This record gives sequence, structure tokens and C-alpha cells, in this order.
Amino acid sequence: MTLGRAQLKALGCPDLPIAVIPHPFGLRTRDEVRQLAGKCVEDIARLAVGGDAGAASQAASAGPSTAARAANIRVPEDLSAFNEECERRRWSDGLPLIPPTVERVERMLRGAGRSPGEVVAHVAPGFGVASIERIAVNAVMAGCRPEYLPVLIAAVDAVTDRRFNLQSIQATTNPATPWIVVNGPIAGRLRVNSTLNCLGQGSRANATLGRALRLVLQNIGGALPADMDRATHGQPGKYTFCCAENVAQSPWGPLHVERGFAADESTVTVIGAAGTLNMNSHSKDAKELLRAIADSMIFPTSNDYHFGGEPWIVLSPEHAEVLNRGGLSKMDVKKQLWERSKMLASRFAAKDYERARHTRSAELGGFAPDTEVPIARGPDDVGIVVAGGPGTHSVYVPTFGQTRAVTRPVARAA
Repeated sequence: MTLGRAQLKALGCPDLPIAVIPHPFGLRTRDEVRQLAGKCVEDIARLAVGGDAGAASQAASAGPSTAARAANIRVPEDLSAFNEECERRRWSDGLPLIPPTVERVERMLRGAGRSPGEVVAHVAPGFGVASIERIAVNAVMAGCRPEYLPVLIAAVDAVTDRRFNLQSIQATTNPATPWIVVNGPIAGRLRVNSTLNCLGQGSRANATLGRALRLVLQNIGGALPADMDRATHGQPGKYTFCCAENVAQSPWGPLHVERGFAADESTVTVIGAAGTLNMNSHSKDAKELLRAIADSMIFPTSNDYHFGGEPWIVLSPEHAEVLNRGGLSKMDVKKQLWERSKMLASRFAAKDYERARHTRSAELGGFAPDTEVPIARGPDDVGIVVAGGPGTHSVYVPTFGQTRAVTRPVARAA
């Protein structure tokens, strides 16, 4: 109800009646679901002819702004009082924020060299207007430097591409969140960490870029926790999830070149990540290492298996070199991981088996307990990034499943 009301207000029809279907369905029998469906049909029919199903009078919740320019408001000057006010207004991610004063926002805008009122996108699920200025406001609050703003703008543009499926990622019960991967010369200029602890703390660029995107998704997109953001648990990556690729220590070409961009071009790639799994292996044999990684990717509660997703592997330079010395190209690694990570359909729980049968039987030409279900639709959908420092660790990043990574060039400031 909360999600529906907020979306309706953002779309300009806050009083549109809503038919309410009790949630969740997970513990209900098929007969109970059938009864609920019957009642829903009756409610929709009644609403369609002007009746009241008991939901139309619900007050519309405050939705995201439709204005391209940010409004000036007075808030307490004291930093602690300012952050208390941010919590009250639900602008906060729970960590202290930098006050976005007119002076700070103007300084941030100089990092982009674009018109403040220029609209980059409308951000789901509330479809608030992500103008350059409104993005800059959130960048200030997150602690970004002005030179970071073009990267953040590119990330906002990327996550609002239909292929990324931001509407579902923002409102799902899954712990899905955007993961930003920065490539090209700008990664070095901004000192976006690609080596030791690249997915952890310690780098201002990594921390504030990931955080700023989250604030945009929350404050412009309207995905407030327990409101339009319906994540059952969430994950720490929803605070910030950003790194660069360690191109200097990769035996293969960089991600952005693989995705069709020039080597000297700066890009941002956004990925709908569901979490991370550390993979620690001391193997120096390429085939053995691939088997261990593929085995780690297989788990029957994975959305990637349910929908034919886009799983990602963050290979440490050491593991990447083991595979390279074994004579494997990046495409070879993708093909072998895709083949070796096939899972028997019988491993699904009974209800999950039926769900996967519904979503993937056409693709696989049938579905039975002995069907070998691939984690993705094809080897090209297995993503590989080389990042991190010395050590025998790589990271598996399963995805939301119904999402595809999107890459955007970073525009140079005029």
C-alpha cells in the first residue's frame, strides 16, 4: 500500500483506488491463493465502476519532488541539529551528512560544468526528477569532492536504464543494490581504489560515490526503508558499493573495453548485486581453481538460477594470473564457469522448482528434475572484473537475477 500510494502520487494520480491483496503468499495453500485472487477480481471490478474497496481513502504519502531545481529551506546551523533534522525528514542513510548549503552545492556543480536544471533521469520507484543540481545536493551530503560529480551523474544515468530494472531492485524484498565499477583514466585521477580493500573502507572516492548514489535512490527515487524499499534484510552494500578495476595487474583487457568502449575512455558500470561471498583458494592449477570457483557459485536459492541471471566474479590478480598461466582467456574462463556451474533442477525446493520451471523451461527446452540448469543464459552473461590486492581470495557477486549491467561514459566537465 505504501509503495503503491507513493508511486501514484509521483505519477500525478494520488487518489486512484487500490485493490489490496494480503502479503506474503509464501505460507498460503493454492486454495487460499485462489480465494484471494477471486476477491481481488471482485475488488477491481467494483473499483472500475466507482465503488470503494476500502483503500481509496488512504492518504497519499509524501512522494519525491517533481521539480528540476532544488528548493532553498532553512535548517539548523549546528551540525548535530542538522543531522537530527535530516533524520526527521528521512533524508539520511543513518550516517552523519554534510549540510548541502548553497555555496557547497554551487562548488559541487562546477565539477560537472552542466546546467543545474538539466534532467538526467526520473528515478524509480517514485520517479523523482534527478536533475544535475539535485544529484549535486546528494553528492554534497555524501561527502563527495566536486570532481566526483561526473562519475555520479553517469551512475545515475546507468541505473535508470530499463535493462538495469531499477524499479524492481528498489522495491524488492531481495537485498539487491547497485554496485559501481569505475574504469578508464578517471579511476586513477580520482584515486578510486582498485587494489587492497577495494570493496571495504578507507577510500573517500569509493565510499562517497557509492553513498551518494544510495542517497539519490532514496531521496530522489523515494526508496525509503520500510516504505518503498521493501528489502527483508538488506545488506551492507546498500550504504556504499563502489570500486575500480585493477587494470594494471589484470592479464586481460579491461571491463569497459570488453563492453565496447575505448581504452582511454572513462566509464561507470552498474551491477545489480545481491551480496558478496569470499572465495579463498590456494590452488595454483587453473582447472582446479575454476572447479572450486564454479562450485562456490552453485546454490539453489540463487536468483541467477531462477531467472538466468548475470553473476559476477571479482578475481584477485593472483587468481587471474593462475588462470592466465593456464592458457585461459577471459572468455575461456566465462565459458568454463558457465558450464561447470550448471545445477540439477532437483536441488531446488519444491516451490522454487515450480518457479524455475515456469521461468526457464522455454529457454531450456523443457524442465525436469534431471535438467542441468545454467546460472545464466549464456557464457557472455558471466561477468568478470579483476580487482583487489595480493592474496588468494576472489569474490563471488550473485545478482538480483532480473537485471543486466549497464555501462555509461563519464562526461568531461566543460
